[in-house]
Amino acid sequence: MSTLTKGLGKTALTSKRLFTLVARGIHRRHRSKSNWNWSRLGNSTCGVISRVQFSTTTNAQVIYKSPVADVDIKTESLPEYLLPKFKMFGNRLALIDNETGKSYTYMQLRDAVIKVASALRRLGYRKGDVLCMCSTNNTEYAILILACVTSGIILTTTNPVYTSDELARHLHHSGSTGVIVIDALLPHVKEVIKADRNLQNNIKNVIVIGQANEYRPFSSLLEDDGGFFVENIDFDPHNDVVLLPYSSGTSGFPKGVMLTHMNIVSNLQQFRTISKPNDDDTSLCILPLYHCYGMIPLLMGVLQEGGTLVTMPRFEPESFLTAIQKYKVTILHMVPPIVLFLAKHPMVIKYDLTSVQTSCSSAAPLAVSLCNEYENRFKSTVIQGYGMTELSPVATIDTESSIHAGTVGFLVPNSGAKIVSLETGAELGHGETGEICVRGPQVMKGYYNNKEATNETIRDGWLHTGDVGYVNDDGCFVITDRKKELIKYKGFQVAPAELEDILLRHPGIQDAAVIGVQDEDAGEVPRAYVVSKPNQTLSCENVSKYVEDNVSPYKKLRGGVEIVEQVPKSPSGKILRRILREKYREDKCH
Repeated sequence: MSTLTKGLGKTALTSKRLFTLVARGIHRRHRSKSNWNWSRLGNSTCGVISRVQFSTTTNAQVIYKSPVADVDIKTESLPEYLLPKFKMFGNRLALIDNETGKSYTYMQLRDAVIKVASALRRLGYRKGDVLCMCSTNNTEYAILILACVTSGIILTTTNPVYTSDELARHLHHSGSTGVIVIDALLPHVKEVIKADRNLQNNIKNVIVIGQANEYRPFSSLLEDDGGFFVENIDFDPHNDVVLLPYSSGTSGFPKGVMLTHMNIVSNLQQFRTISKPNDDDTSLCILPLYHCYGMIPLLMGVLQEGGTLVTMPRFEPESFLTAIQKYKVTILHMVPPIVLFLAKHPMVIKYDLTSVQTSCSSAAPLAVSLCNEYENRFKSTVIQGYGMTELSPVATIDTESSIHAGTVGFLVPNSGAKIVSLETGAELGHGETGEICVRGPQVMKGYYNNKEATNETIRDGWLHTGDVGYVNDDGCFVITDRKKELIKYKGFQVAPAELEDILLRHPGIQDAAVIGVQDEDAGEVPRAYVVSKPNQTLSCENVSKYVEDNVSPYKKLRGGVEIVEQVPKSPSGKILRRILREKYREDKCH
C-alpha cells in the first residue's frame, strides 16, 4: 500500500466543518431546475448581503442574513419529507454499491426501508431506542439510516477505526441497545462487549452485514414481509431526535449531537436552494456515512432530488478513478488529500473524468496553491462553504456563478449570524474579527446527557461555533482562526483533552498538554508536552509508542513529544496552549 493510500484509506470528517466546493468549470452546465437563480441578485451578489444593524453607544452591531430569500419550511418529520419523494422518483436508480454491484431503484429502496423498519420492530425496537452502526460505506448503511429515521429509532454511528476503549465509551454514553456491524469488524465488537458486563446486559442484538455464524445477518431483515411496519408514527418534529452523531464540539471528549427531524428537514431545504443536484446527477459516496456530512448533504441531499449515489467503502486510487469513469459520476465529494491526489498524481490522466461537473472537498480548507493546481488540471474554479455537525451541518456556502476566493460564502437562508468579541462576548460590527455565532432551524437540540456543554455552546438561541472570522465587503464570511482547541489531522478530529487523559495514565508522566502544530501534508498533527514524575526516566519514543498503542491511527503524536519541566497553566488550572504554540514557533525559528 502506498503512503498516499495509507493516508486516505480511512477518511473521515470533523464536526467543525470547513468544506470546499470545486465548482463547475469547463464542464459546467445550466441548472434550469434550481429553485434559486443567482442572477436575480444582479450585481448585489458581490457586494450586498441582507443585514440588520442596531445602534449602540459602542459600535454598530450587525446580524447577517442570507441574500437568498427564506424558504417556506413546513413542519414535518423526516420520513414525511423523504418517503413520498421515493414514490415519485419510482424506477430511477437511487443507490449502487461499487463493491458488490448491488443496486436499488427508488421504489426498491422504499420497499427495503419498510422491510428493515418492520424487522427492527419485530425484534422489539421502538421509537426512542438507540441503535449503533459500525461499518464502512455500503448500501445496507444507507438503508439502515432510512429505516431508523422511518421507525423513530435513534441511530448513532461510530468511526470504523475506533479502539476498544473508544467504542466502549460510545456504546455506553449513547445508551445503545443494539449494534449493526460489518463482518470485518465483528471480532472487534464482540471483544468490546465481552469485556464489559454492562454492555452484555444492554446490547440485545448484534446484526451482521455479511457472513457470520451465530449472528443474525442483515440480509434477513431485508427478507421481512413488512407486516410490522408502522406507517403513521406520532412524531414531534421539533423535539424528537432522529440522529445521534458524535462530535467534540469546541473541546473535550466526543459528545452526542442530538439532531431532530426539523433540524435535518430544514437544512436539506436550506442548502438545496444554493447547491442543488439534478435528478440526472450521479454522486460518489467516498465520504463516511457515519458522519453528519455523509448522512445528510450527501445521502439525503442526493435522494431528495432523485439523483443516484454510488457507495464506496474506502479510498483506493484505482477503484476510485475507475468508479468515476464507469458510472459517469457528475458530483464528487472529497477531502483535501483526495483533491491533492487528483491535482498531482500522474495516474489520473489515464482515466476519463470528463463527466465530473462539481467536485466538493470537505473537512478543511484547501491551500491556494493546491486550488490553483486543481484548476489548471481540470479547468474548474474553487469555492468554499462552512458548517459543523451541530448545524446539521451546513451554515454557509458560496455561489457557483460568482466566486469569492478565500471566503466560505454566504449564510444559507432561514439563518442569522453574528460576530462576537473573543474577550468580552460583545457583538461586533461589520469587518471586525471575532467568534462566529449562528442561529436558525438547523441548530442542534443539544448535546446528549450533557447540559453543561449544551448551555456553553447554545446561548440565547445562538450557537457559538468556536470558529473565528469576519464578514468582508462582499458580505461573505471569512474564517481566520479557531477558538476551539481541536486538532484537524487530514480532516480527522482530534481532541487534545482525550490525548492528555491517555498520557496521564502513563506510569512515568506527571502532567501533560497537547497542541496541534502545522503540517504541510496533514494540515495539523498532535504534539505532546509532558512532565515526568520524580525519579522517573522518560523517553520521547516511549511516550509516542504508549499513545500509539491506545488510540486510533489518526490520533498518533506525529508532531512529536517534548519533555518539559512544567506545563503552563492559568491560576484556575487551565492549560495555556497558546504559550506552548508560541514556544513551538520560536523553537522552529531557531
